Amino acid sequence: MFHCKKARGNDEIQMPNAELKTNHESQGMTFRRLGLVIPLAFARRAVASRRRVIRGSSFVAISVSIFATTLRSADNLGVLGSAPKWSVLEHYQETITHDEFAHLINDVYCTHGFAADLIKIDHNAAQILINRESHNVFTLRFAPDANSKAHVPRLWRPARSLLPAKPEKPLSGLRVALDPGHLGGKWAKMEERWFQVGDTKPVTEGDLTLRVSRMLASRLRKLGATVLYVRNSTDPITPKRPGDFKELARKILIKNGLPQPRIGGDVLDPNDPEKEQTIRWQSEMLFYRYSEIRRRAVLVNTKLHPDLVLCLHLNAEGWGDPSKPTLIDNNHLHLLVNGSYLQDELDLDDERFEMIRRLLSRAYDEELPIADTVATSMAKATGLPPYQYPTTLTTTKVDSSGYVYARNLLATRLYRCPVVYCEPYVMNSKDGFARIQAGDYQGTREINGVARKSIFREYADSVAEGLSEYYRHARGL
Repeated sequence: MFHCKKARGNDEIQMPNAELKTNHESQGMTFRRLGLVIPLAFARRAVASRRRVIRGSSFVAISVSIFATTLRSADNLGVLGSAPKWSVLEHYQETITHDEFAHLINDVYCTHGFAADLIKIDHNAAQILINRESHNVFTLRFAPDANSKAHVPRLWRPARSLLPAKPEKPLSGLRVALDPGHLGGKWAKMEERWFQVGDTKPVTEGDLTLRVSRMLASRLRKLGATVLYVRNSTDPITPKRPGDFKELARKILIKNGLPQPRIGGDVLDPNDPEKEQTIRWQSEMLFYRYSEIRRRAVLVNTKLHPDLVLCLHLNAEGWGDPSKPTLIDNNHLHLLVNGSYLQDELDLDDERFEMIRRLLSRAYDEELPIADTVATSMAKATGLPPYQYPTTLTTTKVDSSGYVYARNLLATRLYRCPVVYCEPYVMNSKDGFARIQAGDYQGTREINGVARKSIFREYADSVAEGLSEYYRHARGL
């Protein structure tokens, strides 16, 4: 078992061993097979996520019937989740006032509302449902006022608790973990983070984010940070592979109304309108979306112990025929922090617990101003407008600049520290594609009639400059 580092600064106390464990993997990769259910909330997230990056119209018609809400087990858990340890929350008693808790619940984490029996807030405490079958609740006592709050137990340090630093080293003492999104390499097509225009070099998001992360790492080190990698190759972090989930995928499909689900063949046909109903597609998604991210969370929470995680991604939009993708004019930027849980997600015992634990750790107080400052830096460097989500079903705008949204993603929920999730550029935009094809270079080149830096350097530089600005200000340098 990994143990917490010694407390550093007035805002951090040592965590109990139970808090150092990630819900489902503290003792290895043991999954609940019969209890797994993919509810409607996950279907909505999956549709939104895959529409963001999947390239053709045939890819986006995920059948909601596959993710029926009526199949929840008695455990009432999310995908590959396990029973939460509610006793951990005892360490947060009287660390937050009524007004602070109510603000975070109503304006950040539960902006879409929640069932009346899940969370009840009165003047002195909040009653949080542990499980509907047992009717047990966890009672969180509020601090009477701001001056009487107990210290918040956490594994990360806010900027104000870092030791003094020199102005040229504003990130001195900061532990930053870089999480390049997806996998790339041979896994890119499986993830549907791959596209090619004619005979040009294929665009694979996982490889691009890894390239950016290595550039960013050198910049952050020069600013004084200790840089840690969540992923530093195209290999998965999880030891599991899609084949390990075939039986589970088959059971999911059967329980959701497909008594004889298809295997799906050795390679899925991207034009197959029913490919989501195959065992192969389901098992692959369980592998790269859920097993992989949960395993990354184990690494972050039990070994790396960063003060901040930067999730690095690039965006994309649909392009029609996947065999002949069409480049588009749209190009934009946005960043994400955790929040904006859907009502169906809050109904799951583990997600509700993870939300409350994250709320009480006060990660939002740190990650929002970081995200806001980094977004401003990236917007200035890229000249990109803020992305406007087509609906507000999954997100809530939480900053004043228009670039930062709250959204409940697996990584932003499970990583137990502030997380800033970057989504710059549209890879299949005319400008983004041309810049990606140009590769890395020093100085500037004319691309589509405009002198531009390498897209990789622009990404890394703008994030580093935003972090530098935030920590200089927060540390009074």
